[in-house]
Amino acid sequence: MKPVEELGYEAARDELAEVVRKLEAGGLGLDDSVALWERGEALARRCEEQLAGARERVQKVLDEAASSAAQSAD
Repeated sequence: MKPVEELGYEAARDELAEVVRKLEAGGLGLDDSVALWERGEALARRCEEQLAGARERVQKVLDEAASSAAQSAD
């Protein structure tokens, strides 16, 4: 299993969906359920980190575009 911090957004999201499916299906022992839950939490954090990074990049581009437009208007 690949370390969570090496996963891109799509891979982390897909694995998280699989973790949720397995937990919802039940039938796992306590130790397996807890380990799967912990992996799911790490995957969810990774997805949020990836989304936050994307939001920052988009905001930077928007800010730069707004700055360029303001300078052109002067």
